[in-house]
Amino acid sequence: MTELPATLAAHGHNGLKQALLAELSALPPDQLPLHQAVNSGGFVGTDTLDLTLLAVDETADSLHIRSGIFFTEIVINCGCGDDPMPIPGYCELQITIDRRDATARFSLVG
Repeated sequence: MTELPATLAAHGHNGLKQALLAELSALPPDQLPLHQAVNSGGFVGTDTLDLTLLAVDETADSLHIRSGIFFTEIVINCGCGDDPMPIPGYCELQITIDRRDATARFSLVG
């Protein structure tokens, strides 16, 4: 179960993006569905992750964040001198955080 307490606490303040980026970057790669967004048959690199906030909505029970996620896809066996080859990746991620316990659910958008 993934929890994002710092992101939830930062909602309504200037530090929301920084808190979300820090917490997402600290997660193991398999906690986010970014592997579903690779386009060249590679895997998601663990070294770089950046994001942009696209929308933030709230209900009494949840905080909903739609974010653009920039990551690196690592493609292996491309037959070139830079093997493995890093290529830029992007996807939009819907993050729903439960206000009671800060548990988060992730889904790709689009």
